Amino acid sequence: MYDTFYGLNGRPFQLTPDPHYYFESLTHRKALSYLGYGLAQGEGFIVITGDVGAGKTTLVSHLMATIDKARLTAANIVTTKLDSEDIVRVAANHFDINTDHMDKAQLLSAIEQFLHAEARAGRRCLLIVDESQNLPAGALEELRMLSNFQLGGQALLQIFLLGQPEFRDMLQNSNQLEQLRQRIIAHHHLEPMNAEEIEPYVTHRLSKSGWSGRPKITSSVFRVLYAETAGVPRKINALMSRILLMGSIEHAETIDQAMVERVLADLKGEDVEIAAPPTASTEPENPLWEKPKRDYELSAKQAPEAPTQPSESRAEPTSAQEHEVVNLHVPEAPPQAWQPEQKLSEAPAAPYAEDKPGAVSAPPADKATAERVDSMDKRLTALENRMNGQEENLHRVLTMLIEWVENDVRSKESYINAGRAA
Repeated sequence: MYDTFYGLNGRPFQLTPDPHYYFESLTHRKALSYLGYGLAQGEGFIVITGDVGAGKTTLVSHLMATIDKARLTAANIVTTKLDSEDIVRVAANHFDINTDHMDKAQLLSAIEQFLHAEARAGRRCLLIVDESQNLPAGALEELRMLSNFQLGGQALLQIFLLGQPEFRDMLQNSNQLEQLRQRIIAHHHLEPMNAEEIEPYVTHRLSKSGWSGRPKITSSVFRVLYAETAGVPRKINALMSRILLMGSIEHAETIDQAMVERVLADLKGEDVEIAAPPTASTEPENPLWEKPKRDYELSAKQAPEAPTQPSESRAEPTSAQEHEVVNLHVPEAPPQAWQPEQKLSEAPAAPYAEDKPGAVSAPPADKATAERVDSMDKRLTALENRMNGQEENLHRVLTMLIEWVENDVRSKESYINAGRAA
């Protein structure tokens, strides 16, 4: 209603997360740097926590909008209370794996085959778990086991965990999650926006909907918005929607403090809480990103009876919470990680740590074959050396970007603090 009256081409303050309206506050910029660093690493867990309505889902959907979907297959889960087997089945379903009539052993094997097939197609896999505070320790431990899947020494699945502050407390204090804590390579807690960011946030979302200065909004409105919402984006959206609705009903061309106070009085009279969070189990009507089409399909018939257990031999990555990076480029997996194409039903059942390129189980049939094998082994060694050099260069670039982001954030915080002192 108000969008028509004010000539807007969208609903700038809808509560449904939409990457089109993404606003990069200081805390969101830092979180985005952590996510970018995590994607560049290609393994482990990245944890983003924040209060209800802080913008966790919008942040991740904005990140996914920048990713090359031909090289990354992502699945998004909004969790309820799921046990360890349920979380495995739900993850498989969100990767479009047919799980009908499968027990847990077959589920694990089907997921393994899927990850192998994606790797051979040149795609990495990312699992995003929203509302992670709803998961028991057993389900989180099952996710850790899924992250053990690897091929040729390369991790096949990376996991983002999004949750409310109690999830952060759970990770820090639960003895059952020690191994998971060691797999977390980056963590950031989203804070509410500063008072100085309220006006840019509101005008940014309005501008994304074609706002041309109508209605005019007085500066006192932004002070009241911050006082009433404490800088939480979803609360700001809910309150601004009501303010613009009242403005359109009254045919107001200016939104001022008096109108905001009338809206607040109405809300208190209706006993309405600003921006009540949606039910955690409901998923968006439209996916935040499209999955790439694949030319194969897993079925229950293809799943072997015996499970292939994830390898536990992979070294535990150490925590790297101090790193952050702006570069969101997803590096290609090294060529030596991929195996020749084979039928899914013939996928190796041995632990991935033994699935190394160039390994042969029998001596070569003749001298010519031996020479070819030796030549391939030398080429693979050269490729490994080249990849090691590229990885060192990448780490140097990441370090420079991290220092730049931290200096920039500190500079802005100093500027804001100086403004407050003045």
